[in-house]
Amino acid sequence: MEWNIDSIRFDEKGLIPAIVQDYYSKQVLTLAYMNRESLEITMREGKTCFYSRSRGELWRKGETSGNFQQVVSIIADCDRDALVIEVIKDGPACHTGEESCFFQPVYQSEEVGAFSYEDLYRMLEDRKKNPREGSYTTYLFEKGKDKILKKIGEESTEVIIGAAKNDRSETLYEIADLAYHVMVLMVEEGIPMKELARELAGRHVVDRKVKQERMK
Repeated sequence: MEWNIDSIRFDEKGLIPAIVQDYYSKQVLTLAYMNRESLEITMREGKTCFYSRSRGELWRKGETSGNFQQVVSIIADCDRDALVIEVIKDGPACHTGEESCFFQPVYQSEEVGAFSYEDLYRMLEDRKKNPREGSYTTYLFEKGKDKILKKIGEESTEVIIGAAKNDRSETLYEIADLAYHVMVLMVEEGIPMKELARELAGRHVVDRKVKQERMK
């Protein structure tokens, strides 16, 4: 698809806000600004380039840190005055060393708890590194891989039984159990979430190419 930068609406200072998002996890990494030149550089080079409002100059993400961001897509909002940029990052997005610039809690609803697979994965990692008495997760890691694999087999069977009975609530419950135990195995094997996301994304690309070939 051909891009028409002339249709992008920069503000009175010639800038447009750009929300940078991890392509695999969909985590918001940072909010930066671009002018026309930095957007053109980003599209031409395939790596993010921004405009620093404090320094009044262009800056390429990763120039000094080596944490470049490979651009996957750039999407404008309905008014074309804001951008979302999906990237594959080579390292932390924040200058503090955090994966995202957004890591300081301000408010969290008491009724709706936040959940992410990344947070669950980090919790499982912590249970492996710092065993906690009475923790089922700690118990699994202490028993080792054979026990984890046995539980995955058991939970897979429970999913099949629930689905065969057309019991939606039971099936959902057992799928959650299966997903948890699979993630325990991932931690045991040292497979991070981003590798799983990359594997699934790669299959999606292959599937899309197959569909395109069939349409020819």
